[in-house]
Order: sequence, then structure tokens, then C-alpha cells
Amino acid sequence: MTNKLKAFILTLFFIFSVFIGTSKEIWVAPYGNDNNPGTKEEPMATLLMAQRKARELRRLNDPSIQDGIKIILKEGTYYIDETVFFRPEDSGNFHSPTVVMGADGEKAVLSGGKKITRWQKAGTVKGLPAEAKGKVWEADLPKVGGRWFEFRQMWVNGNKATRASTLGDGVLPRILSVNKQNETFGIPVPDFKIEDIKQLEFVIHQWWAIANLRVKNLEFSADSAIISFHQPESRIEFEHPWPAPYINEENNPGGNSAFYFVGAIELLNQAGEWYEDLEAGKVYYWPKEGENLKNADVIVPYLETLVRVKGTRENPVSNVTFKNIGFEHTTWLRPSQAGHVPLQAGFYLLDAYKLKIPGTPDKAGLENQAWLGRQPGAVELINAVQVNFERCNFAHQAATGIDFIAGTSKSKVEGCVFSDIGGTGIQGGYFGDDAFEAHLPYNPSDIREVVHHIQITNNLVTDCTNEDWGCVGISFGFASDITIEHNEVSHLNYSGICTGWGWTPTVSIQRNNKINANYIHHFAKMMYDVGGIYNLSVQPKMEISNNRIQDLLKAPYAHIPEHYQYIYLDEKSTYVKIHDNWTEKDKFFSNSPGPGNEWDNNGPQVSDEIKNAAGIQPEFQDITDKVPEAI
Repeated sequence: MTNKLKAFILTLFFIFSVFIGTSKEIWVAPYGNDNNPGTKEEPMATLLMAQRKARELRRLNDPSIQDGIKIILKEGTYYIDETVFFRPEDSGNFHSPTVVMGADGEKAVLSGGKKITRWQKAGTVKGLPAEAKGKVWEADLPKVGGRWFEFRQMWVNGNKATRASTLGDGVLPRILSVNKQNETFGIPVPDFKIEDIKQLEFVIHQWWAIANLRVKNLEFSADSAIISFHQPESRIEFEHPWPAPYINEENNPGGNSAFYFVGAIELLNQAGEWYEDLEAGKVYYWPKEGENLKNADVIVPYLETLVRVKGTRENPVSNVTFKNIGFEHTTWLRPSQAGHVPLQAGFYLLDAYKLKIPGTPDKAGLENQAWLGRQPGAVELINAVQVNFERCNFAHQAATGIDFIAGTSKSKVEGCVFSDIGGTGIQGGYFGDDAFEAHLPYNPSDIREVVHHIQITNNLVTDCTNEDWGCVGISFGFASDITIEHNEVSHLNYSGICTGWGWTPTVSIQRNNKINANYIHHFAKMMYDVGGIYNLSVQPKMEISNNRIQDLLKAPYAHIPEHYQYIYLDEKSTYVKIHDNWTEKDKFFSNSPGPGNEWDNNGPQVSDEIKNAAGIQPEFQDITDKVPEAI
């Protein structure tokens, strides 16, 4: 080869390299060292320090990043002690994006959990049921900062263990009476005796929600018991009008509100159950058959939020992509600290009461006032643009999976799996807060507050709502231009996909939303007043089309057993177009809708072509292999 030919080839190679571009790579591995340069051969140890290295390259405008930065995580679990923040300084741009990714073909997981080790057979444990004696193991509680910490979930070899409760002990009992003045319930006498109720909780089924109430006192008589609760949840529980505890005064076939107890050593009576004793500093667990705690991987959650992407309205975080990353093991402790009384979809009441004289400027007949709090997300986004999640895995979480809270746009979640989520899988938009009453229309003066142009496509959302039964698979409140398309949503306790908020007849920022070609099945396992697809309030140019909805399960404790539907337009739903949705039955419902709704060709007669095209598209079908076929 002549020197001229060599030079020509090198020139072509240089031109080709510039044309295709090469991103700067920063490698991270569990066995790495943060003093390493971050190459594949000498990786760093933490995402935090790799992120800082990338940030400095951005700050200095280093020539190596002209085509972008890739932070590549090698296979393994990265246990993080604090929420990882992505700020405006971490932003990329159109030509030089920032990508945080797991190495190709490898499983990289960010975990907010702590391991529990050194298990041994428990000796005499006061209060342990007779059937559990000799079968329960114990370990010291993990510590952070030299102190034990509280948790409400535990996973053994990747499977969720059950917090000791009466939920699995048979048919749930029902309350006998409600005394709002004394803030008490009358209940049947429990068939167990709890000597110390310090961690005992009462979970009650209330129409489309459940409430977690910390027990303050339990007094027994011959044929009933009176139960009272701690504040602030006690006041809220007995003041809020919707959804309230139910007493059957109309001879409905379902009966009074059902309930169960959780959080006492006396309730640990089955394999797979556990109990945390915060005074003794111990956790107790009855292993399932085949589990060996000497070598088991036992993890409890510590962090509420793993990753928070947060910019400002003037300077949002932009052009960041998360790809092939696992987000696992998050906690949520409010129910243990202040109870949990939701209004709907997991949004908990900070204050709520019935107006003596109904009516507000927006709604003449309104009697229900409510101010809300929001469950934490494992990943949260505030003031972000073009932040995407591709083929990520969200699992083992106590509350929400991913939450587009405010000011976020032009972003997508695609090809991701959401499983074993305590609350809602994917959530976004505005739902009110402690300063904005939940039944008001949301029309902010600064449009930059709004969540808009979000694409939720080809995701698998399954086994969510397994802590808070009233949450949903995918939920967007006040938001616009949201596309929810070709997802599979299944095995939920309440509704599948929900859009809209406010119960309001006033036009707001929610509009131009689309729910198309989703496959929704096995929902309404425990709750009712439910829809496979559910909408609230005015939604100009809202379209619900080409969806497949089936396997609507009948909740066992509904006091109105037939109050379920495949598509549900709830209060003041207006200007919604519903067409070409296949459902196994012709069962739809509208509750006080507004004008302009169009129904066309919905039900079991819809073509097989539409039915079979719904759900995850072929190029993403492989994600369904990541969770069991049936939950």
C-alpha cells in the first residue's frame, strides 16, 4: 500500500468518524473506583461521581463531548444512600445528549434498599402465634447513621414478602357502626388478642379507596369492639365526605365497609409473613418452603426517591435519556407516621370536610372540599424537557413508579416494565396540593408549569396498586397532549388508565389527550366504581380509540357489586370521542357528563383486527418476558 493510499484511507476514516459521531463514554462498575478515569478498563464506582465528571466536561465545553456523553453502568446492583439529582448543569443538547445506560445485554440496577443479613432461628418471642413457633427466623434491623430505620416492605430473593396481617386469613370482616362525633368504629370482636398495639394499623375499604389508620385504642365488649385512631388521620377519616366508610342503610347486596389489621407480631401466622419490632430492633420472618435465610437475599427499602430530575422554568433539565436501567426498592413511610386517607388514585387528604352550605364559584352543588398530598415517585421529573426513559425496569417500589410532576414536556417512556409497584405505575400532571383545592379547574398563568407532550408507548404495567388498592396503572391529571398508546396494563386493584382531574365543568389546560390501542386486562381486583379507561372533567379533543379491554374482575368487597365498567366517563367529562374500542361486554357508564361526547362502535362487535392490534407492538414484545405471565 502506497503512502498516498494510506493517507487517503485515513482521511476517509476521519471524515466518516466525524460524520457518524462518537460519544464520550464514562464507565461505572460495582467493582470500580471513583478515582479511576472512568474508562471501560478502569471504571468508576458510583453514578454520582460519573455524573459529576460528565457535568465538568459540560462546564468546560470539552471537545470530547461534541457528540454527547454516555454514562455506562456495568452489570450489578448499585445501592445508593441518597437521591441522585439531575440538574440543569447535567443537560445535554440536540447534538450532544446525555445518556445514562446499562451496558448492552447487562442488568444494571439502582437500588434504594438495604440488605438484612445474619438471620437465625428465633427463640421465644412474646405474642407469636402458636402455629408460628419454631418456624420464625429473626435478624437485627439494619441501621443508617447508627440508627434503626422503619420500613413497610421486604423482598426475599426478589419476591415481595407479606407484612403480618389478617388480610390472608379468610373473608374480611366488616365494620358494624360509625361514630363521627367520637371518631370511632364499631367492629366485630377480633379472634386474636394484641397486647401491645404500638404499631397496629387498621385498613378499611371505602368505595374506590382504602385508608390506613394507626390504631390508638381498642376496647372490647361482649359482642363487639370500639376502635379509635391517632391524629391527624382520625379527624380526616371522620370529616371527609367522599369516599367515606360505608354502612349499608339501603340493603345493598355488598354490605358495610370491609377491613383488616396489619402490623403486630400476633398476626404473623403464615409462611411468607414478616414483622418489624421497632422497640426491640428486630425483624421476624416465617420463610416459605425452599427459602434458606442463611443465603437468602433479603432487602428492605430506605429511599423514597431514587432519581429526581429537576430544573427551573427558565432553565429546565433537557436532553437526558435513561436506557436499560433498573430502578428498584423504594419506601414510603407516611402511612406509618400520619396515616393515609386518600381522595382518589392514591392522592391523600391533608384536609377535607363537607360544606354546610354547598356551592363554590366553579360548581354550585359542590359540598366536598379537599386539599391533597402526593405519593413519592421512584423517579420524579420537575421542569424537564426531552428527558426520556427507554427499556428501563421499575420494580419493588412502595408508591409511584415514575411521576411527571410539573413543567415537563416533549418526553417519553417507551419499552419499560413497571411491576410490583405499591401505588401507580406511571403518573403525571397536576392534581392539586396543600394550597389548591382539588375540585377547582387548573389554568395557570404561566404555561411553563404544565405537563404536556408526553408519550407513554409500548410499556408493560402490571402488578401495580399492591399496597394502595385505589391507585391505577397509568394516571394523568391536569395535563395536555399526552399520548398513551400500545401499552399493556394488567393485574390491578382499581382502574387501568385514568385521565383528567377536578370534577369540574370549567375548561382547563387538560386537552388533546389520546388513549389509543392499549391492552387492559385483569383489573378491578379489589375496588369498584372503576373503569378499564376512566376520565374526569372537560377534555377538549380527547380521544379514546382502538383499545382492547377484558377480564374485568368483580371486587369481593364492593357494596354495589355491579358498579364497574370497561370505559367510564365520570363527572363532567366533556368533548370526549370514544370509538372502535373492543370490550368483552357492552358495559359503559357516564356519570353526570357534560356535552359533546361521541360514542361510536364500542363493544364486543368491534373487529378482531382492532382487538388483535392493541397492546405492545412486535418490536417491544420481548419486554413481556421480564415478569411472570400471570400475577
